[in-house]
Amino acid sequence: MALKSTVFKADLQVSDMDRHYYQSHALTIAQHPSETDDRMMVRVLAFALNADEALAFGKGISSDDEPDLWRKELTGDVDLWIEIGQPDEQRIRRAAGRANRVIVYSYSGRSAEVWWKKTAAAVARTKNVSVVDIAPATVEALAALTQRTMQIQFMVQDGQAQVISGDTIVPVELTTLS
Repeated sequence: MALKSTVFKADLQVSDMDRHYYQSHALTIAQHPSETDDRMMVRVLAFALNADEALAFGKGISSDDEPDLWRKELTGDVDLWIEIGQPDEQRIRRAAGRANRVIVYSYSGRSAEVWWKKTAAAVARTKNVSVVDIAPATVEALAALTQRTMQIQFMVQDGQAQVISGDTIVPVELTTLS
C-alpha cells in the first residue's frame, strides 16, 4: 500500500519592502512521503522569496513534468519555474526551454557544493537560469519550525530576509551562485 502525503497548512504573511509586495497567503502544502521537513520548508521559503498571486506549488518531487513551484501567465505559458534541491542537467535544460525564468534553490551544504561544481558549466550555457544556495543553518532553523499548522511571517528589507514564527526569528542566508 502506498503512503499518502501529509498535509500542512501555513498562514504566510509576506512583507517584501524591496519589491513593495505585502500580502497574506493561505498555503496548503502536501509533503510527499519521501520528502524531508528540510525540503518542505525550503519550498515554503522559495514561495516567500518569490511570492506572487499567481505562484503555485507544482507536483515537484513526484513529477518529471512539473516544478516544485511555478507561475504561469494567463496564456498558460510558464513565466517562472522553481526547482528545489539538486536537479540534474537535463531537468534544468528542460525547465529553461519551457519557462521564461528558472530558479534553482540548493540547500544541502557540502553535497550542494559538489552538485554545483558538476552542474555550473551547464547552467552557464543557459541565459534564464539562476542558482541560489541556502545556508545549512537557515535550513535547519526553518525545519525546526515545522508544524501541521503554521503561522509564518516573511520580511525582506534592503536585501536582508528573515522568517518569523512565534518567538523564533530565522535570518535567511542566501548565496547567489549563478
